[in-house]
Amino acid sequence: MHRLSVTTIQVDLAMRAELNRRKTHPRETYNEVLRNLLEDLRELDAQTKREIRAARAEIRAGRLRTHDQVRERLSL
Repeated sequence: MHRLSVTTIQVDLAMRAELNRRKTHPRETYNEVLRNLLEDLRELDAQTKREIRAARAEIRAGRLRTHDQVRERLSL
């Protein structure tokens, strides 16, 4: 278990609502929510980040297909 130090931070109402939405259970602390978010960020390696940037560029360029288009193309 990690040792805890008590501190106060200020967040706006929208941030607090977002943190609450990210809780996996009602009693989860903000500390746990923030730790999970930071772990998620660390898990993205350099290759994954490059692939995400490339995919976003494809979307911005309009080179994408909707789910309906894919279903139609695959005759699903």
